[in-house]
Amino acid sequence: MFPSLASRSKKAKTGTRDWRRRLMEAEGGLESLRALHQDLIALEDGQIRNIDRLCNELKAHVEAFKNLLDRPAKSDVSRKKLESGTIQIDENDYAVNKEFQASGIQLADALHLDELRAAELLLDAQGDAELLGRSPVVSAVINFHEKRQFLLESLRMLFRNAGDPDFDEAMRHKQLEIVGDILEVKNGPARNGSLFTRKCFKAMADIEQWINDLAERYQGSLALGQSMTVEYDEIMGFQQSSLAQQHESLGAIVTYLVKGSYTNNEDFFQLLQHMPTIERWNHIAVHYVPAIAAFTSEYGSPDNGGSLREARMLHKRIMDGRDSSPWALRNLQAAMVSWWLAEYSGWYLEQRLGSPVQGADLEAEAQARSDAFLQALKDGAFHCTLSICSQIYPDDIYDPARNGLTDYLLRDTPSLPTETLGTNALFRDLLLEQMESFINAFISNMPDTLRHFQINGDDQRKKILGSAPSQARSTLYDQDLDLERFLVITAYTFDQRIEAAEAFWEDPDSNLYGFLQWAAKRQSTPRVGAFCELLRSISRSEECATAAHTFLLDQGSTKTARIRRSSSLNWNQVFSELTLYAAKIRETPGSSRPPIRYGGKANAGDIDEPESALMLECYLRLMAHICKESSEARSWLWSHETFKSLEVLFTLADVSVPPRLQACALATVASMLTNKTLETSLFVWSAMDQWASSLTPSMQAILRPGKPTTPMVCMEEVTFQALSKTFDQANEFVNLLQTLVCPGADEIGLHDTLPFPEQLGSSYRMAGIEPYIDFAFGKILAAKPPIVDDPVQSQLLTNNVLNFAATCLSVFNENLVILANRSTIAVDTAMEASSLDVYARLHPFNRVMEWMFNDDVLAVLFAASNQDLNTVAAASPGSPIVVSVLRSIEVMNHILDLQSTYFEILRPLVKVQTTGHRNSVLNPTLASFEDSVATNLDLVVNLGLYSGLGNQELAINSLKLLERLSSSRRLNASVTPVSRQRPIGNRIVGVLEQHGDLERVRTSFILGLQYDDRELDLGPGAPGWTIKSVMLDFLSHCLAALPDRPNLAHAILGFACTGAKLSIDPDGAFARGASLFHSIVRLVAEYPDGLDDAIQLWSSSIRQKAMRIISILRASPLTYAVAMAELRAADFLFAMFLRQAVITPNTNFDGLSIRDGNFVQTDSALVMEQYLDQRYTLLEYASSELRLVAAEGAPTQKARILSTLFGSTTMLDGTQLRNVPVFELLDFLGADFSAPVLSPLSNLFADLDFTAALDPNAGTTGGTAQLHLVEQLLALKLNEVRKSGYLEDAQDQEKALLDAEAYMAFFRTQKNLQSLDEVRLQTLKAWSNLMALAIGHCDLDHGGRASLVLQTLQTVMPKLERYAIESSSEALLLARLVQTLFLQADLKSSALDQTKIADWAEDRFFQIFRTCLRAINVPEGDINLREVLYNICFRYLTSIADRISSNSRQHNISQTVKISGKKTIDIICDDAYGGSGSCRASAVLFLDALAATAIIEKSSYIFDSLARTNFIVVLVEAIRDIPNELRDGEPQDIPLLLSYYNSKLSLLLTLSQTRSGATQVINAGLFQTVRDSGLFGVDPDLGISSADPTSAVSKYYTLLLAVIRVIAAVLVSRGPQNQQTIEQTKHFLEDNRTLVVSVFKRQAGIGIGAGSVIVEGDEMGMVVDELVELFVLLMTRTDFID
Repeated sequence: MFPSLASRSKKAKTGTRDWRRRLMEAEGGLESLRALHQDLIALEDGQIRNIDRLCNELKAHVEAFKNLLDRPAKSDVSRKKLESGTIQIDENDYAVNKEFQASGIQLADALHLDELRAAELLLDAQGDAELLGRSPVVSAVINFHEKRQFLLESLRMLFRNAGDPDFDEAMRHKQLEIVGDILEVKNGPARNGSLFTRKCFKAMADIEQWINDLAERYQGSLALGQSMTVEYDEIMGFQQSSLAQQHESLGAIVTYLVKGSYTNNEDFFQLLQHMPTIERWNHIAVHYVPAIAAFTSEYGSPDNGGSLREARMLHKRIMDGRDSSPWALRNLQAAMVSWWLAEYSGWYLEQRLGSPVQGADLEAEAQARSDAFLQALKDGAFHCTLSICSQIYPDDIYDPARNGLTDYLLRDTPSLPTETLGTNALFRDLLLEQMESFINAFISNMPDTLRHFQINGDDQRKKILGSAPSQARSTLYDQDLDLERFLVITAYTFDQRIEAAEAFWEDPDSNLYGFLQWAAKRQSTPRVGAFCELLRSISRSEECATAAHTFLLDQGSTKTARIRRSSSLNWNQVFSELTLYAAKIRETPGSSRPPIRYGGKANAGDIDEPESALMLECYLRLMAHICKESSEARSWLWSHETFKSLEVLFTLADVSVPPRLQACALATVASMLTNKTLETSLFVWSAMDQWASSLTPSMQAILRPGKPTTPMVCMEEVTFQALSKTFDQANEFVNLLQTLVCPGADEIGLHDTLPFPEQLGSSYRMAGIEPYIDFAFGKILAAKPPIVDDPVQSQLLTNNVLNFAATCLSVFNENLVILANRSTIAVDTAMEASSLDVYARLHPFNRVMEWMFNDDVLAVLFAASNQDLNTVAAASPGSPIVVSVLRSIEVMNHILDLQSTYFEILRPLVKVQTTGHRNSVLNPTLASFEDSVATNLDLVVNLGLYSGLGNQELAINSLKLLERLSSSRRLNASVTPVSRQRPIGNRIVGVLEQHGDLERVRTSFILGLQYDDRELDLGPGAPGWTIKSVMLDFLSHCLAALPDRPNLAHAILGFACTGAKLSIDPDGAFARGASLFHSIVRLVAEYPDGLDDAIQLWSSSIRQKAMRIISILRASPLTYAVAMAELRAADFLFAMFLRQAVITPNTNFDGLSIRDGNFVQTDSALVMEQYLDQRYTLLEYASSELRLVAAEGAPTQKARILSTLFGSTTMLDGTQLRNVPVFELLDFLGADFSAPVLSPLSNLFADLDFTAALDPNAGTTGGTAQLHLVEQLLALKLNEVRKSGYLEDAQDQEKALLDAEAYMAFFRTQKNLQSLDEVRLQTLKAWSNLMALAIGHCDLDHGGRASLVLQTLQTVMPKLERYAIESSSEALLLARLVQTLFLQADLKSSALDQTKIADWAEDRFFQIFRTCLRAINVPEGDINLREVLYNICFRYLTSIADRISSNSRQHNISQTVKISGKKTIDIICDDAYGGSGSCRASAVLFLDALAATAIIEKSSYIFDSLARTNFIVVLVEAIRDIPNELRDGEPQDIPLLLSYYNSKLSLLLTLSQTRSGATQVINAGLFQTVRDSGLFGVDPDLGISSADPTSAVSKYYTLLLAVIRVIAAVLVSRGPQNQQTIEQTKHFLEDNRTLVVSVFKRQAGIGIGAGSVIVEGDEMGMVVDELVELFVLLMTRTDFID
């Protein structure tokens, strides 16, 4: 239980306290400081948009900066106040319980803080405690230290920017003003800056004491045997780490104060007085180094405005202090003295008149300074400086060769502890800047000392090398290597500081450049190694590396050089020594030459000096570095006439060479492959394979005689065995392999070639690189025992092998196999490899995939992904542990992507076509990668936790893999643990719950999806945006894959997965509205669609993805009820409608409006698609909510929803807000994208069939093309044409590329258009459904409902008229809505006639009728659309039939139809005769209504048109086919057929009601057709063959009735004078006498069973009655009885 408030005093204010808001608004609060820190980072990166906000934030925090780390001390008064049970915070009184009091006192003791302040912190931490999953005390400690750290880091950045002369001048001036306010030097005395500096000193001392107290407390607990909880260990570690960071920040702040001239020399002296108290050589001591160095430069150098008198006084105090106040860290004191002397000596280079040193013995003082400097060196000055410079680099920089040189120079110097390696990069740069100042000063001010170093070192070396070999080895370590140390210090100082290195090369007249020239002359063996490191460190860019290459070529300008480089180090010297040593390797068997070591001379005949191997390593490292960075140097080396680089380098990689030297040689080969071409790669592969299988003198000594195998195979095995013995060799060789399989710079991305010669090794083994792959995985990754024990080396080696695996998998193009099976292009001819078969069989993908299913490799792979979370979180992004996790996850993603291709296609192919013995390494029981994951489900836990560490790349890859695994049906199978009674929804959720990590994963998602308006400044480049995007993608894909089954996404969202159901924990975060689901709802409500009145891709995509998640949850039966309830509680619908905006032609979609001609060719189309998708989701949700409130009978909520739909939102407090009414949300139909996109015209690609690139699941139109397959088809075609020799001319090549780009643009445009069409259709459908629901559920009278219908029709009809011509899909949806509206309008209602809108309504409905006629008349229109239009017209005509004659203003329908054109009737008749499905019946009904209206209007046009089209004859003759069609039809089609017959007979009946119509019906052969049909020849008394005879008889009589009605109408219409008709009717009665009698008997109930007795009111009885009446009519009119 969290300590909580027991009750609140009556004096307390009511309402919920928003702690985060209070923290944000409080000056110096945690959230406000975090926000300020983010803005300052954005300012330094040049990505801040709101400068005014930053300035206001800085001004608001001036007081907090002034207070620095001040904290009120513990107080008895405050403690008693807390223990009294009532405290006051923010003018609110609180009654607190004993638990809270105890926690407050515990917090005060932990932080050495006033008890009331501790209580306030504890209160503020209540909300964070739950979110972080920790106790409030721990959360309060975390918040307390985070606030201090943000404060100090913000202050550090402020001072840094204010003191940077290269910073933006206007912004720098503003920050200088803030600095002046903080230091109170603007209007106060200058000494105020000194006071603030000393305040920083005190804060640093307090932190040092605090760290010591923590350590003593921890050790005391251990000594007493007290058990410590995990939380206690965690918080102790956190405090120590945070305090160290704060101490580091303060050290940087003091440095900037010194550099900004805000201090005085007394501040320096006070610092020197404090340094003797620093007793341990650790990060605390290092934090003082930049400040000390800055003080020495500021007050020791003549260039910083000080006086010589002050400098001399300070010099005396420093020199005296060496003995009077010795530091516990003597080496650091010696380093300080050396830095001071280097700066201070600058005063004596030139003397001015009136100088205070006139009359002094300058020579004696100079000698004293020199002696003091040399004594400082003896005390370890350079050792200390080199130790600092070398050990502050991060742990992701691992360089064994450089470390070896550094260790050689440092020897027994104590190392900094490992925590120092976590130094902040900004602090490291600051420290190195100060070291650069020292180096400049030393070179400029103490040249004699430098020369002394060289002369003294050379003399010592001559004596040592001139002595006996044994004595030389024993005295080698006694020589002074001060110059070498200084060179390496300089190397570390400039390393990775490209701007400083560029400045080095830009000024050849500088002292630094002169020093470089001087140091390059007459170098001894160890010195040349140090010099190579220096040259390497200042070559970290293309320009700098090229300058170093020019330097080594000895082609620098001699006019400006002050020192002639007659015998300096150059390329020729490097090549000569490498060639010499390589020659000795080739000549001498390895068994007679012991390895060369740094410590001594291996063989007098090998190399002249003991450190030769070290020197050669440095040569190779320099050569490798310059080749990697400089393309000019690389090209020069490849084309060198005399130096055979590959031959020499592979010779230096001989198995007899020292491992580190061998590794350097291999690294140099890899560097020469930078930006390699395929030709270069193939050449190196051949050279390396020859080296690996060649019989060298060294090999001869190693080989065991009598080994039964091919010598070359044996050599290869020996080489691999030797390479796998040490880390250095193995690591660099795997790195070389990885470089060789990487695509070349000249490859176009098709990956259609093998990265090695196809016949590689075929002379002595199976062709390919399988032995190299087996080496990487079998001898390195899965080696037992492992080849290295050091954990860092092991991780680096594993990372390299996994990187090699990822490269091999990623460069395999499985699309070539797909296109070969689908397309007509000759893939074998088009691809660069000799054939697809060779490519598939020899590609390294096959063997690597086989190893990926090896048990040992899988164990390493899962182990690499399973790292300690805290360690990963604390490590830098490039550290080995983070890279290890990342590479393992990348490889797993590749495996999942490609495993189906491997198992289904390639593995069987390799099995069939492989000749000779091939060792299988995979586990045959594994059918998929998921099988291995099933036994390593801890991976799922780790992936979920890694996604919340803030590492963008790691989060993306983790969530991608987690998405794949969480969608696996095997891994999502339900399980029931033995120890638990309730089933777990699936295994993945189960493992998260069992480990207790589900809440941590939820928390990481909640924090990742919090809205921060500051990330808008950076847009898609903001880490927060990327994390949001991938998290939302994961949730969306996971839910979509398994929408009806509980899965990981449901669990993370806050649902409890119980078996196959979801539930809500009543005490959980979901019930409190604090779950991830609620975070997503808030994100949708808060996140903007864009900035500066533009809807932007990156921002719109976040809202779209979040809305999609809500849509899936709302649509799923699992989550529908909960999701709808929570959305309603959040007023989600109303918030979304208030955000809606109308789309206009000028709406800015990511920089373009709809009017722009290239709109659909750009991402702007995608932005509009996302925006419409959001609207679709909203409209769908509104429909669901409306249906739900109608079903629940909630009139108030329904009224509120309808009010919002029609433009007015009522807030909970009664406030009315205007929103865009739903009528205006049809705005997207105004966008015109109908202009056709013409396919490019290109002879080159004219015969290329793109069908293979179409998505088989999305139809066959061009818009469904898979763009990556289109791109690959084009690339293959270009390859095919290029290989045919048709693109030799550069212009032809350029035109071909432009044509290919045109095709890509075409297909991209088509895809955009289709996507837009799809989303428009679904949005229109959702809008139509919502409108139908809204009108159907509105509580209005007939008049009001009709008015609403008319308003909707007014919105819809112009669009229907347009789309009836342009797009049948949109028109169909609109027409269906109109049809629904006609039904809802109740057009026959008398209430409509009584309203004021009656006339307007009549006109509106008539316009709809005219529009429908025009739409029917559209050429090649959609038959489904016409069916709906027929129904609309039928509905309209039947509704006005009773008003046509009485209303003088009624429009003439027949005339309107006539005006629409003859084609209208033709189309209707065609559909009535040959239409599909129900369209035939609808068309006939429409004709029937037209005919009935024509009768009323006394118009003959309809009748004449039907006669003209011969449709009456068709109608009559159709009677003949009725029996056959019924007999042949399927049972389920019979009702539709009967409906169709009835409609046609109804039309005949209508036509027969006029004399002319009856005449045409008679002339069409009515009686003969009826006779031929045999309809009346059936005796129903004998029964009708049917499963339901009674129903069949009823339908039969109904059909007969429809025919008899037509006959009766014809007879009546023709009149008694028409004897021909009478006679034909008589014959009809005579022919069907039996049926007539049967009908009469059935009506009378004679001769039928009891079950067939007609009951009055029965449907069949009414039919029989009418039949009898009509037969009687016929008999009477024809005198048949007589």
